Amino acid sequence: LVLELNQVVIPTYGTVPDQQNLHTPEWADFEDKPDSLFFSDGQRRIDFVLVYEDESKKMTHKRSGRKQQKRKRQVYESNLINNGLQLEATRSVLDEKLIFVKVHAPWEVLCTYAEVMHIKLPLQPNDLKTRDSAFNWFSRFFRVDENIIKPEQEFFTAPFQKEHLSNFYIQDKDTFFNPATRSRVVHFILSRVEYATKNNVKKFGINKLLDTGIYKAAFPLHDSSFRHPSTDPDCPSERYLLYREWAHPKNIFKLQPLDFIRKYYGEKIGIYFAWLGFYTNMLIVAAVVGVGCFLYGCLTKDDCTWSQEVCDPNIGGNIIMCPQCDKVCTYWNLTITCESSKKLCIFDSFGTLVFAVFMGIWVTLFLEFWKRRQAELEYEWDTVEYLEQEEQVRPEYEARCTHVVMNEITQQEEYVPYTACGKCIRMTFCASAIFFWILLIIASVIGIIVYRLSVFLVFSATLSQHINGTEAIRKYLTPQTATSVTASLISFIVIMVLNIIYEKVAILITDFELPRTQTDYENSLTTKMFLFQFVNYYSSCFYIAFFKGKFVGHPGNPVYWLGKYRNEECDPGGCLLELTTQLAIIVGGKAIWNNIQEVLLPWVKNLIGRYSAAARSEKVVPRWEQDYHLQPIGKLGLFYEYLEMVIQFGFVTLFVASFPLAPLLALINNMLEIRLDAWKLTTQFRRMVPQKAQDIGAWQPIMQGIAILAVVTNAMIIAFTSDMIPRLVYYWSFSVPPYGSHSSHTMKGYINSTLSVFNISDFKNASKPFSPWFGNQTTCRQVYRDLRYPAGHQHQYEHNIYYWHVIAAKLAFIIVMEHVIYFVNFIISYVIPDVSQKTKSKVKREKYLTQKLLHENDLKVVKKTMGNIADKIIKRVDSTFRPKAE
Repeated sequence: LVLELNQVVIPTYGTVPDQQNLHTPEWADFEDKPDSLFFSDGQRRIDFVLVYEDESKKMTHKRSGRKQQKRKRQVYESNLINNGLQLEATRSVLDEKLIFVKVHAPWEVLCTYAEVMHIKLPLQPNDLKTRDSAFNWFSRFFRVDENIIKPEQEFFTAPFQKEHLSNFYIQDKDTFFNPATRSRVVHFILSRVEYATKNNVKKFGINKLLDTGIYKAAFPLHDSSFRHPSTDPDCPSERYLLYREWAHPKNIFKLQPLDFIRKYYGEKIGIYFAWLGFYTNMLIVAAVVGVGCFLYGCLTKDDCTWSQEVCDPNIGGNIIMCPQCDKVCTYWNLTITCESSKKLCIFDSFGTLVFAVFMGIWVTLFLEFWKRRQAELEYEWDTVEYLEQEEQVRPEYEARCTHVVMNEITQQEEYVPYTACGKCIRMTFCASAIFFWILLIIASVIGIIVYRLSVFLVFSATLSQHINGTEAIRKYLTPQTATSVTASLISFIVIMVLNIIYEKVAILITDFELPRTQTDYENSLTTKMFLFQFVNYYSSCFYIAFFKGKFVGHPGNPVYWLGKYRNEECDPGGCLLELTTQLAIIVGGKAIWNNIQEVLLPWVKNLIGRYSAAARSEKVVPRWEQDYHLQPIGKLGLFYEYLEMVIQFGFVTLFVASFPLAPLLALINNMLEIRLDAWKLTTQFRRMVPQKAQDIGAWQPIMQGIAILAVVTNAMIIAFTSDMIPRLVYYWSFSVPPYGSHSSHTMKGYINSTLSVFNISDFKNASKPFSPWFGNQTTCRQVYRDLRYPAGHQHQYEHNIYYWHVIAAKLAFIIVMEHVIYFVNFIISYVIPDVSQKTKSKVKREKYLTQKLLHENDLKVVKKTMGNIADKIIKRVDSTFRPKAE
């Protein structure tokens, strides 16, 4: 392929032409047709637009620098013309320094590069009958009106070949290559044309020219304004239709016109919105179940015996708790935690267990059904064999292909950018860099933990605390709450700052790796970015869920961090509520930040640009200049859209046991996200270069990994973070003889049984509180349920039998829950095939008919050329393979 590209795609590689041999674009004036998509002759369609600033009018560069830039641009444009493209230059209406170079690809160029790029094009209309779904009668209420956006005609397709031109379904040469395909072809050429040679190294590609500022922009045109249809009767005004029927807020409950999106923006954007819509639809089921579990918790919270005991002045009011930090903290009353214990009853209920099991199964159903849906889209959008036939080598990779190796498959020599040893060195360096940055994130998490430990002392000393807890603010503004909220906010800020830094680092590392194709590049970058984001976003949640309050010792012998900071205990309401708080701050803050960054900023920039342009001139502005003043989509395209949704997917699945309303919030967010992304693409951004994509890439295995991990994390949250297992053990074993004194199974006495007793005389001087003890009581109770023998017991302050029963029950619960869910998921994966039998049949049928059509067309050509000789050959072949019965 590299040799083919060198010969066909870039024939100008080699000596740069002299100044007098340079070809220059045609010049034309704007003819006050703002919606025109054609050159000044009204015949040649504009397939791409290049924008540069006239070097003679630049004031920021030295004269030598301006001359060098102009030379590179002239050589580049001359080579574009040498490659068959036609260029027309027009000066800006609003800014005389700007020059717009319009690019048109003639028929011959399109045919040549369509063959090089293996683009699939129509052979004949698809005559396969499609069966209507049983849900069509229901879904038609949510579909776009077919009279407004007509369904796309389906064709049998095959990779284009010039020598078989007559086989293809060509009704009109001007429409055979649609605008999206034309833009792809032109961008392919723009990315591979040379503009300079330095030290025998060829420099080429529009991307480098954009990076160095020689060109200010390069983009395909929108076909109309999004506010009104085009004045050109031949223009379909697809952008206007997309805005009105897809991006407008009134369509929030409508299904997306995916085929139309794919036609206008390409398969890559189409597959993203297909996935996002499918994910959002699946969230409806999860949200309904989650709301049901939440309501169950709300309805049963008044029957929560252990919470009633906490709030009972005769039970919780008589329980004095030990200080939660050294010296500055004081003793406090258990009834202070009354409000948080009531809230905990909502989330820490039997419904949470049911919901966690359900979500473990839901995530597998989602992934399996998405695979089937993805296979259907691959067939409908002609990307089934895309990776084998159409994926092109990246220009950056081609430029470095200097080493010759033997291809094991073809047994022919081919060029690669590095040797096996060089590849090993690159991989080692990249892995080390990734590992270093992950360690940096872990260090930041540890820094947040140290902050929590140190600032807790400050809040404990400054926030008023009284053992009776009569102040209203005391119920809500506890030292633990203040520490948790401030630490969560700081953690969020650190996450955002590290995101900005690591984005650049990840791109540098991936560029250094030099992936072969664009898909390889994006998959490599996706893996790095998600690995970083996983640690960045989830580490604080993992700390609260599985580490905080688990290794604290007991009041007489606490565990210290770094020999100085006493290890952090959970909030009196439990770590489950704190985990919910952390999730709410990170998810909510992330959603707000992303909307500001992705929607508000482009809107404000475009608004300022429009007002400043209107202030300068009242002239009619052409389509290409209107699009130029929109925001560029960015090099990473949809990467951040996927990343945002997959991070949300992780929060919805990994920690859903702590917050059953998470799927509902995600559903609401995603319904808005679809329309915001659509509005952003159609109104605020230049049109993207349409790109092919077979699937969602590396995000698929990432979500599968999250699904596997989610089962483990939710089982461990229920076992170690919530109090469900200790309560069940008490109910079934320790509330009745031989361990308990009740005659029947009950939750009465649970609080008194699980709070260990500590003798205040056993406090060490380093941790003994400053505040004096009052009354005649000599003991206090541990805030965490550590289940230890009381003072005076022969094994005082050691774990009691209840503790070991609870540990055994927790481990058994994790094993049983994991195995049950994994088994069910295995059955689901086996029963639901990745590709439906219907789609398989369609693919086989299309391949058969396509081959038959091409074969018959070839025979017709041979027959027409050879006449009677061909008839004899065909008869002889028929008689040879005719059955004996004939």
